[in-house]
Amino acid sequence: MPISLYTSFIAEEIREEGRAEGRARDILLVLEARGIMVSDDVRERIGSCRDSALMKSWFERAVTASSVEEIFETT
Repeated sequence: MPISLYTSFIAEEIREEGRAEGRARDILLVLEARGIMVSDDVRERIGSCRDSALMKSWFERAVTASSVEEIFETT
């Protein structure tokens, strides 16, 4: 008998929340590894974001940014 994954709105919401938390951790880890100081306000902003496209953009910028402010800049 094949195993089926339980799919429901609540289950997907929980999975997405876990993915967002992982993205936030990754962004903060990159900034820490690069020696960029992160304030509590910035940690909260990153940690509370649930927009996956925005988080992806922040992560990409974190790799090359010279300051936290550069991560949040819009072009």
